[in-house]
Amino acid sequence: MAEVVRLPKMSDTMTEGVIVKWNYKVGDSVKSGDILAEVETDKATMDMEVYAKGTLLHLALQEGDAAPVDSIIAVVGAPGEDFSSLLSAGPVSAAPAASAPAAPAAPIPAATPVIAAEPIAQPVSTPVAESSAEGSTDSDERLKASPLAKKLAQDKGIDIHQVNGSGENGRIVKKDIENFTPTAAKPASTSTAVTNTAVVVSGTEGFHEVNVSQMRKTIAARLGESKFSAPHFYLTLEINMDKATVAREQMNTISDVKISMNDLVIKASAAALRKNPNINSSWLGTKIRYNHHIHIGVAMAVEDGLLVPVVRFADNKSLSQISSEVKEYGKKAKEKKLQPQDWSGNTFTISNLGMFGIDEFTAIINPPDACILAVGTVKDTVGVVNGEIKPVKTMKVTLSCDHRVVDGTMGAQFLKTLKEYLEEPYRLLV
Repeated sequence: MAEVVRLPKMSDTMTEGVIVKWNYKVGDSVKSGDILAEVETDKATMDMEVYAKGTLLHLALQEGDAAPVDSIIAVVGAPGEDFSSLLSAGPVSAAPAASAPAAPAAPIPAATPVIAAEPIAQPVSTPVAESSAEGSTDSDERLKASPLAKKLAQDKGIDIHQVNGSGENGRIVKKDIENFTPTAAKPASTSTAVTNTAVVVSGTEGFHEVNVSQMRKTIAARLGESKFSAPHFYLTLEINMDKATVAREQMNTISDVKISMNDLVIKASAAALRKNPNINSSWLGTKIRYNHHIHIGVAMAVEDGLLVPVVRFADNKSLSQISSEVKEYGKKAKEKKLQPQDWSGNTFTISNLGMFGIDEFTAIINPPDACILAVGTVKDTVGVVNGEIKPVKTMKVTLSCDHRVVDGTMGAQFLKTLKEYLEEPYRLLV
């Protein structure tokens, strides 16, 4: 008996998926455990197994098409078996916003440029013909131009008196306007008087559109919900990074992996969370969860958006362990090979834009966390050290807090502790 294959929920936040590639075609034999397709979820591109055995009778989607979770995407059965009645058991290819079309819509090219080659003349109440004798002269009787040419010249900001006509008896027609460039302009007058003529700058308008990826849809939904449901407030603190910079340089002389400033921030944040457990929490509506473990999400930019893999038990890991893990996550994120266990379970999140030269910024809280730390660049400046003005390296951090869970004094105390760890890095070893 024929069986339907439905699109599974491959992550906790997945609502629909995109078929990136079918590994089998209609007529092929499949068995349980075969990788039927590659599916783009909101987090990554993942392999989808088939659990039926038989002949692939029907594929409901083309490569590039999207479908909601639990919709029918394929049918497996005996060769020649009638499966039409099975397709009525649920949506075949309609996305959640669609109105159940009778057949799957043809895929839309993702990034086809749409270029406006030229301005289009506005319609007028009566037809305009270039060969018409009507309107063949301007208010200046010496100027011969078609109405369409005049209209087009006006739209383009062209002084029609400067255009050479190629029509009968020197009449200016549409193509003369289209082919006109300021460099080909002739003087408006032979008079010795100097006239100021506006320079006409021409160009081509254009744009392109792409379909919203599953990742970007999820980012929009989750962060939109976070921003407008969680009452955010922000605390910014400047930290002296002189000793942290020296410590990092010294550690990199003996470490097997290169330790970044972000690795130091992760380690210091984990230590600060251990001393300020109220920050390591989540709002659950009727409850507040205070996490006893510290799993730090590290925001990473990828081509389609943002991924947040999680460094688990960050407070118990060395700097070299953190560095190796973050680098591996970065590689997997770019290759879209992160798995659900890689991006789930965060209790606190760090977003670092310092490598782009950003001094400071605010970040939107990453649910279910109560806080997120935005990290700016380490920059050279001047400051007062022991009563003397000296060159120093500083870094600004901004803590975004969910006011339903965290109060101002809690957030301030966390930043104070973080500052102590980064300004005296040896504290991380105690």
